[in-house]
Amino acid sequence: MIQFDEFKKVELKVAKVVSSERGEGSEKLLRLVVDCGDTDEAGAPKTRQVLAGVGKVYTPEEMVGREIIVVVNLAPRMMMGLESQGMLLAADHPDGPVLLRPDKDVDPGSEIR
Repeated sequence: MIQFDEFKKVELKVAKVVSSERGEGSEKLLRLVVDCGDTDEAGAPKTRQVLAGVGKVYTPEEMVGREIIVVVNLAPRMMMGLESQGMLLAADHPDGPVLLRPDKDVDPGSEIR
């Protein structure tokens, strides 16, 4: 069990998938470029790369434009030579992962509380 104060450290945000492609050499890994509402020093929109093992269930084409939930404050992690800058949330299902997503349109960067 973790304490509530520990759980509050996890930053969950709505992200919109801007682009998606298969990870080279993997049928499972998708490389997603997502808008999490981040901006650079000048205030311009800034995307991040998230690698997700959902490629057996979702095609790159059907991921583009989807709203997903992303853990945005994880330390970056290298996977198959690429850096993942977050983790999408999905539920386990016998047919493969099922994406967790808002049931209405929400702005990228909206916090999950």
